[in-house]
Amino acid sequence: MSRLAPRGAQISVLYSAKEIEARVRALAADIVRAIGSEPLIVPILKGSFIFAADLLRALHEAGAEPDMDFITLSSYGKGTRSLGEVTIMRDTEAAIAGRDVLIIDDILESGRTLAFAKDLMAARGAQRVMTCVLLDKPGKLAVDVKADFVGFECLDRFVVGYGMDVAHAYRQLPFVGYIER
Repeated sequence: MSRLAPRGAQISVLYSAKEIEARVRALAADIVRAIGSEPLIVPILKGSFIFAADLLRALHEAGAEPDMDFITLSSYGKGTRSLGEVTIMRDTEAAIAGRDVLIIDDILESGRTLAFAKDLMAARGAQRVMTCVLLDKPGKLAVDVKADFVGFECLDRFVVGYGMDVAHAYRQLPFVGYIER
């Protein structure tokens, strides 16, 4: 299915809002079983914010009472390709030492951002660091990292929607799609 998105681009749907909703609930149940009911949730902004909000609500429905903080990391700048270096744009404020931490990201592609965040939380004394990504693009890793929880395996396309963007556009779409060229 294709839809005309803002700014005139044609968007093909990879994962519908209903598919995402069902998968988020299943992820929440898996996460509670694996990490318990009181983890510190640390979404990597900006792309994961919608996924993180939906996952947080699903975790609550699954019986969890997590705390939440945020970190903003960048490896893309304003482009569509990773620059290879991760920068902290906004850091967490919560105490990390001794806590179970769940890092949430929108997509695992090069792995640099997720590996950086995971190493950072471990260096700050987290008891355990687990990761959850909405999308996993196999075969694109530049570093050795694997997500503990994965929403969907993703085609090798530039995806938008459900918080993910291109030049800050298309985040508001309720589905994950790709721009047809």
